Amino acid sequence: MFVRGYQMSDCKEITELFYNTVHTINAKDYTKEQLDVWATGQADLEKWNQSLQEHYSIVAIDNKIIVGFGDIDKDGYLDRLFVHSNYQGKGVATAICNQLEQAVDGKITTYASITAKPFFEKRGYKVVKERQVERQGIFLTNYVMIKEQ
Repeated sequence: MFVRGYQMSDCKEITELFYNTVHTINAKDYTKEQLDVWATGQADLEKWNQSLQEHYSIVAIDNKIIVGFGDIDKDGYLDRLFVHSNYQGKGVATAICNQLEQAVDGKITTYASITAKPFFEKRGYKVVKERQVERQGIFLTNYVMIKEQ
């Protein structure tokens, strides 16, 4: 596995990985209704690409497929961190997160899902507050987490 910078040609594969990971891995912590509004399967590739290009965005590659991706903005907001369902627990998220955290100075903030919360806690992130995020009338729980560097 190796990690490289995001390229525009990665966008479709990344949105598919996002959808599949949410609907597979996060299914233990969220209802089907919640998963469906979180990852609709109708990704706006233009918006995704623009967001990923505006942030420091990286992908993890194994056997020519994207097995994970993440991004962080210049202010230390770690926006997305997702790992392919077949590559969970193999150090992919750690490798991506290590690079993202090194890309900024100062504190890092993320909104972690119930599923991701233990991963971030192990990395030294602290829960600031629990939130209920509304999407299409459905509420999802996540956590504002901060890591001081």
